[in-house]
Amino acid sequence: MTEIFAIFADPAVWAALFALVVMEVVLGIDNLIFISILSNRLPPEQQAKARKLGIGLALGLRLALLSGIAWLVGLTAPIIDLGITGAPGSHGEPTFETAFSWRDIILIAGGLFLVWKATKEIHHNLDGEESGELLDKKSGGKAVSFGSVIVQILLLDMVFSIDSILTAVGMTDDLPVMVIAVIVAVTVMLLAADPLANFIARNPTVVMLALGFLLMIGAVLIADGFGVHVPKGYIYAAMAFSAFVEMLNIASRRRRVAAKGTH
Repeated sequence: MTEIFAIFADPAVWAALFALVVMEVVLGIDNLIFISILSNRLPPEQQAKARKLGIGLALGLRLALLSGIAWLVGLTAPIIDLGITGAPGSHGEPTFETAFSWRDIILIAGGLFLVWKATKEIHHNLDGEESGELLDKKSGGKAVSFGSVIVQILLLDMVFSIDSILTAVGMTDDLPVMVIAVIVAVTVMLLAADPLANFIARNPTVVMLALGFLLMIGAVLIADGFGVHVPKGYIYAAMAFSAFVEMLNIASRRRRVAAKGTH
């Protein structure tokens, strides 16, 4: 306990904690979007339970990974090297590489799953036919089981948790700071889960936007697995701008509906 007080007596630690909390909250957005979309396909009485369980699993996975940091960092050691690298970039590093670690393999597998799921559901939303797929809005949620939703949430929680904790490890060496940042970030996710899911349910066009986000995030995870590191700031700036434009569209539609109602 004395060591913990000594750590937080340093102002630099508080600055690192604030920066890490912000980073963890931002990194949790994609995880939360996925959980919200999946949970909305369940019967209404099961949706909140699925979201809380999914976020609880995310917290458990993150804390479990923090308890085994040495093992987690070991996931970055290459286990397969195909000997192929890209041309040197602006800083002299290769533009891509094929020396894969367990982290790379997990990111590529998670990214492929996101790309596959998002592409499939975008196709079914455009096709307009009932498919019985997990995110198909015309299936009425009848073919969706609570267990299947939780399994898919758990799989993606694992991918996002590894990315989140490795980010935390890269920002600070103090375990208490990491634990507090993770707990605060997951608490924010828990508070935002129901409002976000309800907003998506009330605005069907947002589903397509969210699927587009997941498609982009999946592509970024795959690229990261191949050593192509896309700055996270660009990704979240693009997501924020797209969300802003969609908010303008929603406001415009509501004003038109309200104007028609007055005539």
